[in-house]
Amino acid sequence: MTMLQMAVVSQDGRQDIEIEVKNLIIAGWAGRNKQAMEEHIKELEELGVARPASTPTYYRVAAARLTTAPIIEDTGTAGSGEVESVIFAHHGKLYVGLASDHTEREVETYGVTVSKQMCDKPVASTVWPFDEVKDHWDEMILRSFATIDGVRVLYQEGSISGLLAPLDLIAGYSDAGKLADGTAMLGGTMPAIGGIRAATRFEGELEDPVLKRKISFSYDVLTLPVLG
Repeated sequence: MTMLQMAVVSQDGRQDIEIEVKNLIIAGWAGRNKQAMEEHIKELEELGVARPASTPTYYRVAAARLTTAPIIEDTGTAGSGEVESVIFAHHGKLYVGLASDHTEREVETYGVTVSKQMCDKPVASTVWPFDEVKDHWDEMILRSFATIDGVRVLYQEGSISGLLAPLDLIAGYSDAGKLADGTAMLGGTMPAIGGIRAATRFEGELEDPVLKRKISFSYDVLTLPVLG
């Protein structure tokens, strides 16, 4: 379990809340655009990650891995971020935010579930009410930047319409068709521009062009030594 201090930014204003997360789910292979998902599968295959048996896949990860901290610690240099939307179920309502499924890529080659568990999952400290965006969900844009060898580059960018919509992901996970309070679900990612690489800094954005607003976050990666 973890407690996250969040700001709900809505068309009615801002409200600070505390979200308790008891269950963290990472939806993998969640592409609606089969071509884009195939590209992501291939870039992971190049790293030695086996093709999934079915899609989407729902990985359970310790909720304590979620963090709003500006720095995460990662052993070695094989970890990298992935920008994703995240849905929080809190007091009977859904909220949408932004996260990074930071993953240890060497471990991913022999155990995807284990690799997901090894790294913290940074999240933005701002969320929107899901009801405000559900009718124009497909118009939103995910984007990330990575600092690689000291250079900030565009790492991911694309319409969120290439990924399964949250209610479809939830329906695939829950027989009841809804998320229980205290659940957070990451919604999948898109291919990296130029392939998956490690970075010392990762930044993400979720842009809502209809309501003309963004959620953004960033974090630095502190590399811990590998001693055997």
